[in-house]
Amino acid sequence: MIANLMMYQRPQLAAAHDRYWQLILRNLNELGIDGPEHLSQNAEEFFVWKNPNLVLSQTCGMPYRIWLHDLVELVGTPDYGLEGCPPGYYRSALVVRSDDARQDIVEFSESIFAFNQTFSQSGYAAPYWHLRKHGFWFQNRLHTEQHVKSAQAVASGRADIASLDAMSWKLMEKHDAFAQELRVLDWTAPTPGLPLITANGNDADSIFNAVKSAIELLDPLDRGLLGLRGIVRIPKDKYTEIPNPP
Repeated sequence: MIANLMMYQRPQLAAAHDRYWQLILRNLNELGIDGPEHLSQNAEEFFVWKNPNLVLSQTCGMPYRIWLHDLVELVGTPDYGLEGCPPGYYRSALVVRSDDARQDIVEFSESIFAFNQTFSQSGYAAPYWHLRKHGFWFQNRLHTEQHVKSAQAVASGRADIASLDAMSWKLMEKHDAFAQELRVLDWTAPTPGLPLITANGNDADSIFNAVKSAIELLDPLDRGLLGLRGIVRIPKDKYTEIPNPP
């Protein structure tokens, strides 16, 4: 068995994530569902997501719709209460340096764009479709592997602009000093947030209820640290209908 909650993992949240998992695990056990004692937070993401013994993990909407939707059960989507978004949805902040005088997104058409992965909804697909409306896509791109590294690349001057999911950006503003060197230039349209998944054949409804109860039972401090408001059901087709960049 394996489980992890790695998508918003950072040192400041490690203990809160562990306590959150222990509540989920207790609820699962009460429902007759086994789970691992500890989260595998450092395991390779696709090893976890495609694991036939997966109890619970959180993935990104783009990998879900491209590779995972037929291999896993959709449990539900955490709601982080993000401004400008319906429950369970998120959007991307297009961030630039605070001292960059440019105010219009089209002024960045020749700039260096930092992105975490080409299969990231918030870091790549969302800004791609957002910028299609403005008639361009970045030809100068810097692959960083992580949202935080994209933000650091902009702050340090190695890149000019990056697309960060709203929750990641919120956590950076709270915990990372370099975020003070950045500002939001624009926001993308909201799309379904990062879904929780389990292996095919598992009881997704019972796992949903275990997570829902765990969020309700979380200490308010932990709930605040993790930004959790609840969990919602977003239909599978709301994820799969989003187009992928070419």
